[in-house]
Amino acid sequence: MSGLRDDRTAPIEQIGGEGLSRAGVRRAAASLVERVRGGDLGSLPVIVGLVVIWTVFQILNPVFLTSKNLVLITMQCAAIGTIALGIVVVLLVGEIDLSVGSVSGLAAAILAVSFVQLQWNPLFALAAAIAAGMLAGLLYGFLYSRFGLPSFVITLAGLLGFLGLQLWVLGDTGSISLPFDSVFVQFAQQWFLPAWASYSVAAVAVALYALSLIRRARRRAAADLESQSYLEIGVRSGLLLVFLLVTAWYLNLSRGVGVMFLFFIGLVVLMHLVLSRTRWGRAVYAVGGSVEAARRAGIRVDRIYLSVFALCSSLAAVGGILAASRLAAANQSSGGGDTNLNAIAAAVIGGASLFGGRGSAFSALLGVVVIQSISSGLTLLNLDSSVRFMVTGVVLILAVIIDSLSRRTRVASGRA
Repeated sequence: MSGLRDDRTAPIEQIGGEGLSRAGVRRAAASLVERVRGGDLGSLPVIVGLVVIWTVFQILNPVFLTSKNLVLITMQCAAIGTIALGIVVVLLVGEIDLSVGSVSGLAAAILAVSFVQLQWNPLFALAAAIAAGMLAGLLYGFLYSRFGLPSFVITLAGLLGFLGLQLWVLGDTGSISLPFDSVFVQFAQQWFLPAWASYSVAAVAVALYALSLIRRARRRAAADLESQSYLEIGVRSGLLLVFLLVTAWYLNLSRGVGVMFLFFIGLVVLMHLVLSRTRWGRAVYAVGGSVEAARRAGIRVDRIYLSVFALCSSLAAVGGILAASRLAAANQSSGGGDTNLNAIAAAVIGGASLFGGRGSAFSALLGVVVIQSISSGLTLLNLDSSVRFMVTGVVLILAVIIDSLSRRTRVASGRA
């Protein structure tokens, strides 16, 4: 979420309200044009594409942008979006995980069996399901680091193996229903924030965001680097607050902000902070940029791969639990169908590069919103899944083309 920059290096207290002067705006616009020419498109193509998709579907069916339908879209985003979040992390190191669907289905099966049949405490059942996903990822990381097997082959074998394990865990019944009064189903279907709570969450989120910008600006100013002015921080924070409050108000016209969707947003923000503010996150980007350079810099590359695969499978397990909770059942089709395709497509469409080293946690959020918007819009138009698959495929190809072209542009600019 890069914003306008003041070219002067004076402390933030001194540049005060001049950060959004006419000259500053011109410099920011020139900087934006230069970044675009250099191939640094960021989330711009995704946002433009989302606006086009929403506009087209709204014209074809005015129900699309109603509060009721948008609430439904947000709730549909949580499970696949959580799985896509793990895919983003794996893509950042230039690898792939094709088994996230099977791992999510296995986690759903373990949750249902332990909670319903074995009568375990909900927390124990939840921990067992997530632990199974983490163990799967640790196995991938070990095989990749120890034997140098391609991640494509390892996770493809995992897709088959964990699918079989899922069927074995479910047993002869093949389907286990979760009680509608259980905490899992209530969390996924029935829990929505009261209007005042949604507004409060928006205000607290913006306050924390503004505080982080102020602290960052002060650190940069102290180091004689470009820093944002208080006015610019205030404008950005104010615009974000207006956007969040209007969004919450509109969703509150129907059922409101779902707790499960808020949980997903929390995961995205947490992952963003981990990737951008911690040594581990910087190491992930370094490995994705150049493995050899990262190794020479002292980064334990094998540990990074191990942790990335474990995190991806853990998030896949969480996504499987959310999906089973929303369906109120775990069965043989849990994690099957287009779960793998949608999760990977969401990560790539959202801006995570297939070449590694580029992308963010918000790629999962943007990508899954695009995927679910297409699905919802085509459903409202009474078009079957065949059309949805074709449209999603076209969007995915366009996203990869944009990624490839921007990468070539960045390389050419670097050589120049």
